[in-house]
Amino acid sequence: MFIQTEATPNPATLKFLPGNTVLGSGTADFPSKDTSEKSPLASKIFQVEGVAAVFLGTDFITVTKNEEIDWDHIKSSILGSIMEHYQSGEPAMTEEATGSGHATHSGEDSEIVVQIKDLLDTRVRPAVAQDGGDIVFHGFESGVVYLHMQGACAGCPSSTLTLKMGIENLLRHYIPEVLEVRPVAI
Repeated sequence: MFIQTEATPNPATLKFLPGNTVLGSGTADFPSKDTSEKSPLASKIFQVEGVAAVFLGTDFITVTKNEEIDWDHIKSSILGSIMEHYQSGEPAMTEEATGSGHATHSGEDSEIVVQIKDLLDTRVRPAVAQDGGDIVFHGFESGVVYLHMQGACAGCPSSTLTLKMGIENLLRHYIPEVLEVRPVAI
């Protein structure tokens, strides 16, 4: 098995491409070791000292390290953990990943929310997945769209620029009711 790695815009995060399906659909975000109990793959990666977060996509894994650790010290151990997982035959998740991951929204703005989610799914999420992350709709209130950043996007130095100059401009262009985009930490 040959696992490729790619740098992401977030220097604390690397994208691992195992050449196999990671999740059949959806994504799974594990911002800490104690959240990984539903994923044998994430649990195995968290056994490597210095791993701070794990994010699973359909065909990639992003791993975020603690700042005090160098990639040179843990990259080979992470690669070994991923290989060991695939050789074990265990699934990446013991339960299905959570579909789109978007929060539900009902009420008078529900048509606008459907448009927001559609633009996120067709225009934004594929682009940020290439960088090893995901952006999930969290809410819409008084013209403000709240988004949760995951994987390589969480904590990325360019995430504010991505939100404001990229996503906010796109949503405002297509949906006049959108006035602003703000990040949400969960």
